[in-house]
Amino acid sequence: MSESLLPKNIAELKAYSSAKSEKLTGTTWLNANESPYAKEFQLNLNNLNRYPEPQPENVIKAYCNYSQLNPEQVLMTRGADEGIELLMRTYCESGKDSIAIFTPTYGMYKVSADTQNIAINELDQSLLLDGEVCEITQSVGNAKLVFVCNPNNPTGSLTPVSKIAALAKSLEGKAIVVVDEAYIEFCPEQSAVSLLQDFDNIAVLRTLSKAFALAGLRTGFLLANADLLVAVRKVIAPYPVSTAVALIAEQALSSDSVTQMRRQVAILNGNKTRLKTLLSESSKVTQVLSGEGNFVTLQLRNKCDIDVAMRTGTIMRPFTLFGEDNWLRISIGNEQELEQVKLWLEQPE
Repeated sequence: MSESLLPKNIAELKAYSSAKSEKLTGTTWLNANESPYAKEFQLNLNNLNRYPEPQPENVIKAYCNYSQLNPEQVLMTRGADEGIELLMRTYCESGKDSIAIFTPTYGMYKVSADTQNIAINELDQSLLLDGEVCEITQSVGNAKLVFVCNPNNPTGSLTPVSKIAALAKSLEGKAIVVVDEAYIEFCPEQSAVSLLQDFDNIAVLRTLSKAFALAGLRTGFLLANADLLVAVRKVIAPYPVSTAVALIAEQALSSDSVTQMRRQVAILNGNKTRLKTLLSESSKVTQVLSGEGNFVTLQLRNKCDIDVAMRTGTIMRPFTLFGEDNWLRISIGNEQELEQVKLWLEQPE
């Protein structure tokens, strides 16, 4: 009975398969681009009988200090994923409009569009990286939203800020360029936030899940100029952020915590360099993608080596990329976790 009530686009929808959707057992978790660092927070929860602030003032103020923006340019969301949903719900008309993505890239752009019956103009990541802006603009067509994951997940590739600016300029009055900066703390000099002072058609997605080590909090931010966000504020749920989440996010964005985050990022970037060296020297590996973010994506000579790692409790993320199913993404962990990867690579063929 219920199936007969489903809209066609939902009945045919292929759900996003997250790293945590499979029930895996292991001891070393390097499959979900999480931070290896955990932190304790202080909570005073004696007012849960009251609704929270729709946009918690202290958190918005703290993120403004961090991002060098004004409060009207910052919207707090339930992870960056809600920002993706909100932009589509606000600016795309179901059954009529389209978005543009550059694959391979983050899978939730497609799932969100399919859920809302929004067409997808699927372009190649190489066009974004190597194509001229006029060529990209022409290929984008009538897309209302153009998603640029930067650094890109799962390849780690970077689109220069100058190219994002040129793309936004060529699409003025036609489309919004959505820059997903989930991993930008690992290469902060590449952020497109500085472009907001010159462009009304750029939106930036941010999260506390990666460098801030708060994947379990589900907290993100949508950054854009006030006019763009006015419409989004109409669409967002009335109380999207719980009191507990706001309290933790405020502490995570204190100046001391931001300093600690940057120290941890420096350590993880160092570990990434060491991991890339190990991979480049391994006979198990045929190709390493040299990208940014807290992960390294590589191609294995023998796909069965993934199963060997899983059996020893080292959990990494298999991928099918460029038409081949022997790709693997390894999240950057701490020294002990890096050692487990090293032991796996050193196992005889």
